[in-house]
Amino acid sequence: MFCILRSQACFPVLLALCALAPLVRAQKGNRPPPEFLQLSPPDQATGREVIESFRQQGIAGNYYLEFELHVLPRRGPERIVSGRMWGSRDAAGPISRVSVFLGQSGAGSGEVRLLIRSGPKPALWRWTEAPGATATQLGADALFEPVASTDLTPFDLQMPFLYWTDFVYEGLARMHGRPAHQFLFHPPSDIAQRNPALRGVRAYLDTQYTALVQVDLIGENNQSLKSLSVLDLKKIGDQWIVKSIDLRDEATRNKTRLVVTAAALNLTFPSALMDPLHLADAAAIPADLVVLKSP
Repeated sequence: MFCILRSQACFPVLLALCALAPLVRAQKGNRPPPEFLQLSPPDQATGREVIESFRQQGIAGNYYLEFELHVLPRRGPERIVSGRMWGSRDAAGPISRVSVFLGQSGAGSGEVRLLIRSGPKPALWRWTEAPGATATQLGADALFEPVASTDLTPFDLQMPFLYWTDFVYEGLARMHGRPAHQFLFHPPSDIAQRNPALRGVRAYLDTQYTALVQVDLIGENNQSLKSLSVLDLKKIGDQWIVKSIDLRDEATRNKTRLVVTAAALNLTFPSALMDPLHLADAAAIPADLVVLKSP
């Protein structure tokens, strides 16, 4: 495109590229290069402010969600996995308890529970239904293991990249017809060692609501390995929550759609609910649920 510009117009473009050069040289090893979206260098301080603001947001108070994972393979029949989530936030950041059921919910359902600590010091615990089973803390390897043979992983639920300190603000993009802040996050060494195929994570935040609208896991040659797209939202009272999300494996073309079917907000949780020592204990289901209709 630059070759068709007049020389006078090319001069400011060259200046902009020179200003970006230090950022480009800072990319290490085989990291994906940043995709700067405007001719002038994006303001990295603005990007940091956007991320810091986003990290403080979320559903207000404690909440409970019921959801379905619609597994949509490229070939083969659809299947549905049901699940529940209790979410909260404390001084260390967001924390959630997730249950998925390999069969019908209830005793003997093959239930798997995850306790997921997000924030600057992420952590993950898992409990699998079995006599005498206890919760086990998992390492970074388990972040990329599929949940109940779906395309959903603990990494997708935890979203640790939103707290990685090594990132580049790439500027303003259009996503789903709306302006969005575009970021490229670089994985820390422990994640890079355990998943060398993951070279970076590109995330898009809606400029009006500072809400996450899409995530792309980036591999070699800047190719997308997996995408997460927010499809629609639902307003309950004065609070917006995510209604459905698509997770797509770009290699297999398989897809899993997470659909929230019921919700309860502004709850009070017992302190033991988010304690890994009590992950083996059953959690109470709120009485007053708002059932969300299918689109």
